[in-house]
Amino acid sequence: MFSWLGRQAGGRERSGGMDAVQTVTGGLRSLYQRKVLPLEEAYRFHEFHSPALEDADFENKPMILLVGQYSTGKTTFIRYLLEQDFPGMRIGPEPTTDSFIAVMYGETEGSTPGNALVVDPKKPFRKLSRFGNAFLNRFMCSQLPNQVLKSISIIDSPGILSGEKQRISRGYDFCQVLQWFAERVDRIILLFDAHKLDISDEFSEAIKAFRGQDDKIRVVLNKADQVDTQQLMRVYGALMWSLGKVINTPEVLRVYIGSFWAQPLQNTDNRRLFEAEAQDLFRDIQSLPQKAAVRKLNDLIKRARLAKVHAYIISYLKKEMPNVFGKESKKRELIFRLPEIYVQLQREYQISAGDFPEVKAMQEQLENYDFTKFHSLKPKLIEAVDNMLTNKISSLMSLISQEEMNTPTQMVQGGAFDGTTEGPFNQGYGEGAKEGADEEEWVVAKDKPVYDELFYTLSPINGKISGVNAKKEMVTSKLPNSVLGKIWKLADCDCDGMLDEEEFALAKHLIKIKLDGYELPNSLPPHLVPPSHRKSLPKAD
Repeated sequence: MFSWLGRQAGGRERSGGMDAVQTVTGGLRSLYQRKVLPLEEAYRFHEFHSPALEDADFENKPMILLVGQYSTGKTTFIRYLLEQDFPGMRIGPEPTTDSFIAVMYGETEGSTPGNALVVDPKKPFRKLSRFGNAFLNRFMCSQLPNQVLKSISIIDSPGILSGEKQRISRGYDFCQVLQWFAERVDRIILLFDAHKLDISDEFSEAIKAFRGQDDKIRVVLNKADQVDTQQLMRVYGALMWSLGKVINTPEVLRVYIGSFWAQPLQNTDNRRLFEAEAQDLFRDIQSLPQKAAVRKLNDLIKRARLAKVHAYIISYLKKEMPNVFGKESKKRELIFRLPEIYVQLQREYQISAGDFPEVKAMQEQLENYDFTKFHSLKPKLIEAVDNMLTNKISSLMSLISQEEMNTPTQMVQGGAFDGTTEGPFNQGYGEGAKEGADEEEWVVAKDKPVYDELFYTLSPINGKISGVNAKKEMVTSKLPNSVLGKIWKLADCDCDGMLDEEEFALAKHLIKIKLDGYELPNSLPPHLVPPSHRKSLPKAD
């Protein structure tokens, strides 16, 4: 194993165990500084694409970026998760949040303005200083002692309005700031209002700024309780159609439907759907700390590949420049031919087209540079990155897997996340196979008279029906044989290959559970065991 990995592992043994993120952080930082950073500096990567990564970029908690048009519920969504107000929070039907607010954990409640924030080496925001005072005056960090924020940080962004005027009046490049955050966060949540599905020009440009970060994007259709079921179907279809025009991916984006605030539902017809969707979204957010190390590794790989491609482009432009005369005309020609140059480099170095930066943006940036001052290709720098991608990344992945196996699962806790698991209000409680868990009477008994009538039409012998006869009735449910086979295994409590009247009633109950859209249990819960079979079953350890 590589020396730096050995040092990490040795330190872990001496300290008695560290979580995966902490252990891998040193390895990621070392790889970046020794392998990727020299290549970036040689070919001015930081001027074209993204500032150099700092220690805080590797050590910070997972971050979530919220983006959406005004009054879609971004700030309310944060308050819903935290279950408390935070400094700088403003909520209203009109455009209220006009700043980027980083909501983070702090021992005491307070806020830090942008200019002070970008000089704090412990925060991952130092490189935002390049966007100037116009942005920094609209940036702040809100800190408070909240349990949720011990595991994640949340970035609230200004509400997006329509029209060119709003983009100009900001005084800074809004989309560039979003792109900066997108490269560093773990999750990007796009919020839509069920009554406001139009994607404005600025919103479209903002979404395009997330190019290359598609795996981080999740979509929330908020305020869905304000429409009925028929309207909700139309709204969902319209949203998918609108997103399809601005997000060019073959996969369908995951859209979470619900009403993410702590107020009564206006329309309760889809309550079960909203609960299931909220649980799915919560599970996705709660898993972020556990996946943080893998996300940082993945982002480092993407950055290294882009740095390699950038080096090939810059060195090619340098090589094509004349020594003495015609430099300006040659520069214009090369910028015009950049799409052809991309294709040539793809063939020469076997690079995927998806690794190349956007042509138009690259052409605009190249206008400001003297190509003769670029560096020629340095094979050793390229080899160092290739060696990292080919060999050392796989070793680091193995280390992450080992750490995840040896450390407890990290989950976001506190706030709304605790409310989904406490008492009888967690998802599925009292439904499906969990129905009747709190009742003294066997839950199947209420429908047993109906099941008994069917049972005695199937020619029982000595109080039991054979598998052949049971099959005749069970297949009328039209469930697949694989599902019916599982139901038979669960219902045949004494494993004698036959069903008595209680076991048959249980089988019919399990079929009903599946037909109602619930999942079958892997093993029979104690409250579903037929009364006459409860003593014969072995007690659980």
